[in-house]
Amino acid sequence: MRGKFIAVLVLICWALPVCAKHLHTEKEYQAYWCNKKGGQMEYKLNDGTRVDCLLPDMAVEFDFASKWHECIGQALYYGRKTRRTPACVLIMEKGDNDYRFLYRLRYTVYQKKKIPEFKTFSIKPDIFNMTAASQ
Repeated sequence: MRGKFIAVLVLICWALPVCAKHLHTEKEYQAYWCNKKGGQMEYKLNDGTRVDCLLPDMAVEFDFASKWHECIGQALYYGRKTRRTPACVLIMEKGDNDYRFLYRLRYTVYQKKKIPEFKTFSIKPDIFNMTAASQ
């Protein structure tokens, strides 16, 4: 019985890194990008919602690449509420696999100018490696 328990425990500990959801939190990417642009993080609107990063000309929403469609809706709403250009920053942690989501985002907002005033950006986890190396 004890041997089975130890075996299960070892399997769980071995599998934990595989199950880790993301390399960094959305907030970490948001803080890096927004601070670099001189924006205001978590700008609270009168309805209690929060813009991830408010710039003088943009209301920016951050999301992991697979949630590209949610990013569009939130960015459009925040842009309208703040009278700024809506923008999405997609977090690209899965390399080439995430490019399909960036393509979908850009196809949706740019193809035939469906949403004319919209900005798209992407950010990758290697920005944290570059930051640490430069310190």
